[in-house]
Amino acid sequence: MRVELRIFLFLILAVGSVQAQELNCTFTINSDQVQGSNKSVFNTLQKSVTEFINNRRWTEQSYELDEKIECTMTMIVKQVENDVFTAELQVQSRRPVYNASYNTTLLNFRDNDIVFPYKEFDVLEFNQNMVTSNLTAILTYYAYLIIGYDMDSFSRMGGTPYFQAAEQLVASAQTLDMPGWRAFESKRNRYALINNLNDEAFRKFRNFLYEYHRLGLDEMTLNVVNARARISTGLPLIREANRSRPASVIITTFLDTKTDEIINIFKKATEQEKKTVIEILTDLNPAQSERYETIMKP
Repeated sequence: MRVELRIFLFLILAVGSVQAQELNCTFTINSDQVQGSNKSVFNTLQKSVTEFINNRRWTEQSYELDEKIECTMTMIVKQVENDVFTAELQVQSRRPVYNASYNTTLLNFRDNDIVFPYKEFDVLEFNQNMVTSNLTAILTYYAYLIIGYDMDSFSRMGGTPYFQAAEQLVASAQTLDMPGWRAFESKRNRYALINNLNDEAFRKFRNFLYEYHRLGLDEMTLNVVNARARISTGLPLIREANRSRPASVIITTFLDTKTDEIINIFKKATEQEKKTVIEILTDLNPAQSERYETIMKP
């Protein structure tokens, strides 16, 4: 019943007494590429970031303890020089599928533009009205993104308030003079992703995220044929969005997150469904055509 409970929570503002935080995030740091430095700083940073993410309330809604959103962040530190960290960050989130032991991945995104100053035992603070710390700004951005994707999977456009909050954060972070926040730097950075998520051109795509998860995956145990049809019927919306905004990061992120799952879903589909899905996926990413053809294999 966990999924149904969360749907209820997402459809109304919290009025109960439960005030649990929204995220249950496992944050880890890989510092193997950094030689000869004080390794204790990484342990301290890992502990501080974990507490910052998990102990902060990000919404005005109430969550039961078992309703927390499961997510992981892995920071791969490339360099530390004069207390300035250069790193990559892999962000993943997932949510349970109704009446199943399976957890579906909602977001799988790699951020290659992580640069921030940090001295051991620095206090991590964040002020929405005046962004001064690049590290906490990045963490807050991904907290909003994780919550937004989760809510989109339970109600149509349910994540909009949190995507808008992330977009406001991106605007405020322009003053930081740090990579990842600006439009001209990259088509796959934080600016590009949140810009896509709030772009009216991707409204149908975001509605499909709801249909994929709530009307597709969550219905699999009740009627797998109908649930699979829901997903296959919606897949052309991805192609439509991609044709209107070619190579958009929102589409490539969806494919990075969902390709293996889609392949597994359609391995037992009808021949026509398989051909249609392969055609759409190949149109989206021709370089992965051989991978998509595995749908035809038993």
